[in-house]
Amino acid sequence: MLERRDPLRGLLGVVLGALLVALTGWFLVIGKAVVLPIIIAVISVYVLTAASHALARLPCGAALPEWLRRVVVLMAFLVAVITLAAVMTSTADQVRVRLPEYQRTVAALLTRVFDSVGADRPDWQALWDRLVARISFARLAGTVLASISAAAGMVFMVVVYAIFLMAERDAFGHKIAVALPAEHRDRAEAIIRATNTAIRDYLAIKTLVNAILATISFVVMWAFGVDFALFWAILIGLLNYIPYVGSMLGVAFPVVLSMAQFGALSTTLGIAALLTAAQVWVGNALEPRLIGRTVNMSPFVVMVALALWSSLWGIAGAILAIPLTSIIAIIMANFRSTRPFAVLLAKDVSVFEDHPAAARPGPHRLDARPRAD
Repeated sequence: MLERRDPLRGLLGVVLGALLVALTGWFLVIGKAVVLPIIIAVISVYVLTAASHALARLPCGAALPEWLRRVVVLMAFLVAVITLAAVMTSTADQVRVRLPEYQRTVAALLTRVFDSVGADRPDWQALWDRLVARISFARLAGTVLASISAAAGMVFMVVVYAIFLMAERDAFGHKIAVALPAEHRDRAEAIIRATNTAIRDYLAIKTLVNAILATISFVVMWAFGVDFALFWAILIGLLNYIPYVGSMLGVAFPVVLSMAQFGALSTTLGIAALLTAAQVWVGNALEPRLIGRTVNMSPFVVMVALALWSSLWGIAGAILAIPLTSIIAIIMANFRSTRPFAVLLAKDVSVFEDHPAAARPGPHRLDARPRAD
């Protein structure tokens, strides 16, 4: 056995920690089909729990028992999932029908650009036919159908997992506390409650902010008559979970479509300006006001988390990157042995410093100093 002060003890701990991280990453990649629906269901349950608590504060919901409020939010979640699937399916069909019209609009716009600079007009139809000839539509259709089938299966599993998690949510914390020794039970229950509250509040507020952004974006695109405005609004709301890159992609997609739809630079610039203004207002005014402060992670950590989770799970990983990293940081901040890693992830380390003001009891937030040591 290695003594406590033996230098090999620390080296062994580092090696075992690195091995654990590598095995965890390998498991996340290999077990994506199983793990990803569970992770999405857990995050969905946090949001649904916050919605149930919000419903209890309403006059019409205060009289409802807890189980009935959970049923209501679960039904709303199921309706939202079905609506999202219906919007995606109908949008794919409509895009296929409108594609020739977009082709003609883009060709006319490019023709005007070539005429304005005095260049020769290319044969757009010949270029289009040559491009289409190189596309294997059978292979493309097979890939799309396989992706849709996989997404539908994952959504179904998410809904099933969320239903069972909501039904058993109250028992999890008690089970974990009972599994621990009696002298650590109260501390474990306090950490579980604080961690759940912090994660639930962040995810609920972030989801509310994204819903507000999606609504504003839908109104803007509907006013301009952009095709598939509801689909693009939902996409903007989902992409807003991705820091930095998500907001740019959310604006870029409908703007490019508006260019293909209207063929007018002034209209496209107007849509781009209003959508960008909505993103700026939500990101710099609304979200900091509702959350208090943005997630306490350094920009470098945010980018690393984004690259890491997207490399593991693709687009789904990019959307879940910040919520998952925030959950890990919150949990690490509640234990003395892992608190240094939470400090390294943080942007503002003053919340971890020992001073009287930080030691006062208060609500556990993402940027608050952990109360449990």
